[in-house]
Amino acid sequence: FSACAVSFSSLVRHAPPPDWRMYLTAFVVCLLMFLQLRIADEFKDAEDDARWRPYRPVPRGLVKLSELRLLFILAAAVQLGLVLWLDMRLVWVLGIAWAYLALMSVEFFCRDWLKARPIVYLVSHMGIMPLVDFFGTACEWLPRAGSPPHGLGWFLAASFFNGIVIEIGRKLRQPADEEEGVETYSRLWGKTGGAMVWLATLAVTMTCAVVAAKAIHFMQPVCIGLGLVLGFAVCTTLRYLRKDLPGKKIEAISGIWTLALYLLLGLVPLWLHS
Repeated sequence: FSACAVSFSSLVRHAPPPDWRMYLTAFVVCLLMFLQLRIADEFKDAEDDARWRPYRPVPRGLVKLSELRLLFILAAAVQLGLVLWLDMRLVWVLGIAWAYLALMSVEFFCRDWLKARPIVYLVSHMGIMPLVDFFGTACEWLPRAGSPPHGLGWFLAASFFNGIVIEIGRKLRQPADEEEGVETYSRLWGKTGGAMVWLATLAVTMTCAVVAAKAIHFMQPVCIGLGLVLGFAVCTTLRYLRKDLPGKKIEAISGIWTLALYLLLGLVPLWLHS
């Protein structure tokens, strides 16, 4: 994820290969940002987890919220240190992602309204994905050029929709696997409806990725690579709908798709161009 963001920024600007410090900063900051997202979820969902998911570590008392709070702060300190080490101007880019994460943590001050509108909830929370990816690209373009290059929009759009692919893919289940109090998209839209929305999101992500790939002259490989994974996803979905495949397989395909997407938009074309 982070290496693709750094590489894509370099490719779209026709710049020399990125410095190792750019990759390191993007990797650690993005990794810790996803950790912070998970920690924020533990605070946000503490009441629901205690009621419906008592088997999780926090409700069981294996991990304390106070310990997670300390870990969150330490992660932020590491992120800030790396940003100052690479380029002080990255602080404002990191600050934007932090601000959005803070708003997510309090459900944008309208928790009940969002909970009653699952689609709006999904879209609002996926906004963090392009912001984290934007930070990753900034690790390359900001120290070198000072301003973002043209062509980032479709790349960030692909990141946004890929976040939805992952989110829906991990919440599709067979009826027998549904849990009381656990919100899933197979329950919200029905098993068939949820699967069709997931496939449609894959198609939208691929469209954005292909347009982004055009800017780095790598459109055909992206079409072929993602097209093959999309075909496999369709076959997997058909088996899921016939009731002989658990929802975990859909989640696994989302992971394969994500890996293919970020390899084809970043590291593979950079390696071929160098």
